Amino acid sequence: MAERRVNVGWAEGLHARPASIFVRAATASGIPVTIAKAEGNPVNAASMLAVLGLGAQGGEEIVLASAAEGADAALDRLAKLVAEGLEELPETV
Repeated sequence: MAERRVNVGWAEGLHARPASIFVRAATASGIPVTIAKAEGNPVNAASMLAVLGLGAQGGEEIVLASAAEGADAALDRLAKLVAEGLEELPETV
């Protein structure tokens, strides 16, 4: 199981627009990914309602995980997106 721990880089946290950016990126990764607060239960990272339900705030640590083949590269890109509060999924890390 590949895992990345990262602090949310969007000041407003994973709410509305940032959550939408993240969910689109997670879906585009083509692999199943989960997201959770540091000590919370993981939810499907491709589900807008699940991601919004986390209530992750800016600066709060989240955990991205996947057991799929190719997970390391996908998680690296998603972690970069979240940590830097980017507007779109980076092509390279």
